[in-house]
Amino acid sequence: MVNTPDLSIILPCYNESESLDDFFNVVINELHKTKLSFEIICINDGSIDNTLEKLTIKKQVVPQIKIIDFSKNFGKDAAMTAGLDYALGNCVIPMDCDLQDPPELLIPMIEKWQNGSLVVLAKRIDRSDDSFSKRITAGLFYKIFNKLSDVEIPENVGDFRLLDRKVVEVIKTFPERKRFMKGLFALAGFEPSYVEYKRPKRNKGNSKWNYWKLWNYAIDGVTSFSTFPLKISTYLGIIITMLSFIRGSWILIRVLCFGIDVPGYASMMLAILFFGGVQLISIGIIGEYIGRIYLESKQRPIYIIKQIL
Repeated sequence: MVNTPDLSIILPCYNESESLDDFFNVVINELHKTKLSFEIICINDGSIDNTLEKLTIKKQVVPQIKIIDFSKNFGKDAAMTAGLDYALGNCVIPMDCDLQDPPELLIPMIEKWQNGSLVVLAKRIDRSDDSFSKRITAGLFYKIFNKLSDVEIPENVGDFRLLDRKVVEVIKTFPERKRFMKGLFALAGFEPSYVEYKRPKRNKGNSKWNYWKLWNYAIDGVTSFSTFPLKISTYLGIIITMLSFIRGSWILIRVLCFGIDVPGYASMMLAILFFGGVQLISIGIIGEYIGRIYLESKQRPIYIIKQIL
């Protein structure tokens, strides 16, 4: 018989050896305060430092730790997917091990769950510690995504949240390989409740996200949950065709009525470059969706497990 824990913590780890000791010291202390049985699912996402070694040593002291060791780096969303697949708890909480997801929020989140909330979201109320450019780009992403998509992502909410077992089982039914977990969490539905907090600075180590990765992640999110970019090509084509017809008619009228010829090297080159750019953008947008179809059609596994400890 497998004893079902009350709570499962999902902990994706990629080169986090510097942060693990502090994380476990703080989080395990908070978990004991809850008086709930728990497990901590640690996913070693192809780390190249001694993350796996540290996790193995810690497991000897804390038997509630379970380690899923990937064969290579598959990304945070794949690691969270594995955590959801293997978590047994009646509720599940994904966390980062840099302590930017405050462990002291675990108790108020669990209390809301015990009072009937199936989804409890940790929402940032202050981004003053972020750079100006990051605050602007983050705000733009949420606004653009929610305008384009039928699925609304709560603003300033990351992966740190509590999910009831019922919600986890719904998310596990989503079959896509290229995963945007924030969107999948929102797609599952269920009315959330919130716990507000101010995100502290990273305790140790360095963030694995740079602006290029965040940009590509944003594109993945939009193309996963909206087909509006494909419609842009159609709208642009209609508008440009109408403007071209109006402009062409005006030139024809001038030539026929007034005999005025428009020499037009500059205007011709401008038109060629403009239409060439529009076509390349349209092809690129279509290519993003075709590439996604191509990857999904292969039905490759989201992650590959090397060993479970």
